[in-house]
This record gives sequence, C-alpha cells and structure tokens, in this order.
Amino acid sequence: MTQPEIVRYGELKPCRTAFIDAHSPGSDQKENFTIIGAGVAESPDQHVHIKATPGFNIGAAGQPPKCVNSLHFHNTAEVFFVLSGKWRFFWGLNGDAGEVILQEGDIFNIPTRVFRGFENVGTDYGMIMAILGGDDSGGGVIWAPHVLETAQSHGLVLSESGILYDTKKGQVLPAGEQPMAKLSEAQLAEISETPVSEVVPDYVARYWDMMALARNKPCPVIGAASLIKDKPGFEVELLTRGSIAADAYRNPQHEVLMVFRGHWHLSWQGHELVLNPGDTCWIPPNLAHGLEVCVSGEASLYRISGTGDAAGLTWQKK
Repeated sequence: MTQPEIVRYGELKPCRTAFIDAHSPGSDQKENFTIIGAGVAESPDQHVHIKATPGFNIGAAGQPPKCVNSLHFHNTAEVFFVLSGKWRFFWGLNGDAGEVILQEGDIFNIPTRVFRGFENVGTDYGMIMAILGGDDSGGGVIWAPHVLETAQSHGLVLSESGILYDTKKGQVLPAGEQPMAKLSEAQLAEISETPVSEVVPDYVARYWDMMALARNKPCPVIGAASLIKDKPGFEVELLTRGSIAADAYRNPQHEVLMVFRGHWHLSWQGHELVLNPGDTCWIPPNLAHGLEVCVSGEASLYRISGTGDAAGLTWQKK
C-alpha cells in the first residue's frame, strides 16, 4: 500500500537559479521550490521533493522584501495562497493592467494566458505556495519579451527546449539549439489585458471570509460550485477546526494537505503524524485517513483534490 509522503517546511530545498530572471536586478534574490510533481523550473538545479504526478503540481516561491517575480503566463491554472508576508500581484504585458494586495491566507486563482508577476511588499522574507494545473504544467512558463531581453543582458539565455544556460559560467547552447523565441506582436495582441474590476471579484478569496464559511463544514474555494468558480483539474477547500470530523475517510483522487495555521493530527492504517504550518502532505487515492486539529487556537489548512478534469485553460469571465 502506498503511504502518504510529507515535506516539512523546514526541509524545503530552494533553488535560486530556477528561472530566466535569476540574474535580473530586483529578481535575483528569489527562491523557488518544487514540492510535488515536475514543476516548471528551467534549471536542472531545482530539487523535486515528491515525484508523484497527481494531475497538478505543488510549488512555492520565497522572496525578501522588494524582490519581484518577473512577468510571465501559463497555459494551465496557477493558484497562489500566501503562507507568510504581504504580496502585491500585478498583471498585463507591462504589469500595469491591474494589481491586488494579498495578506496571509488569501488565495488567488490567476487567469490563464494573462501576464502576471508578484512582489513581496512586506517587511520580512515571505512565502507563497503555488498549485499548478496538469502533470506537466502546460508546457512551462511563457515570459514577457522584455524579461528575456533583460535576462540575456545579464548572461542568461533560455533555449527553445526550455533549458537555461548561463553564459557567465561559459555555458553555450548545444549545436542546433536556438534561444527561446520572443512572442510576436500578433501573439501579444491575443493576450488578455484583464482589468482589475474583473479579476478581483472572480479570482480572489480572502482568508477570514473563508474561515467564517468553514466554521461547520469545509469551505469550497475553487471548483465548479465554489467561491472561485473554475475547473482547472483540481478542487481546493479550506478546512478549520469545526469543518471536519475525526472519522477516517477515503478520497478516490490524489489529495494534498497544505497547513496554514495550527497543528493537525493525520492518521492512517495504524500510523500517525502531526502536520505543522507550512508542511505539505500528499495522500494517495483511496487511502483511508483521518484528520483533526490537535491543539487549541487558530487552525486551518488547504485541501487540494484532483478532479480528473482536463487541466487546460481555466474559466475566464470574458
């Protein structure tokens, strides 16, 4: 019987060379983490903690204050929740189509094929946790043209096959391999410049609103009949102390538990462990397991379940 696998927050292994903007001023201090699945890293230096492929990927980004993750988009879902700190998310080709500030616990289902970036605007190192749709995350990251240009001026070149090369270390593209082509003007014209008035109501859920709704039952956060109505290949719920019974249950799909607050007791087939804030736990399908809060005080976690839906384009209002 396949057993749950857990990645403790304190055991996360960061990569500072994961993406094309690793040398770009203002972005060169960010750390990226691949927790479950292949992720979308462009560097072989990225460590993968759990290699399961549950139909979605789990990752994270850690950044000091004022550090920015450069503008990019994905062809599949990208969902973030703030584990620590205060974050500004912005979007549009030039990052000026709209922005929203997220606090700890807030969650953002970012529309597909919209350029997005994010910045730690808090006073301390912050961490955001990410859920990416699909086992292969839809072909990786598509960067805004100016991001590729800036990176190349600082010695980093992305190949057409999605591999990063550092010319400052003497690395060169293999024979016959070309740099990743920048999006053409025609392609850029097809990318949505979604205004903030459409993004925030339909794609952002606030932590304390969800906590109120999760008082007596799990709060459905992302799904066909949830606060954020979408079918990106997975569903997201927020659980708190009163919203789940201690009785064991089975999930026919892959399940991932991501603790935000408190300490949670997980049990299965004679085994048990405690999940702490920042921990991520993968539960294999159909494994009977129980979950309950084991200390007093605030307690919450995000539960992600695969749905078997195609993990293609997420729902968009227009």
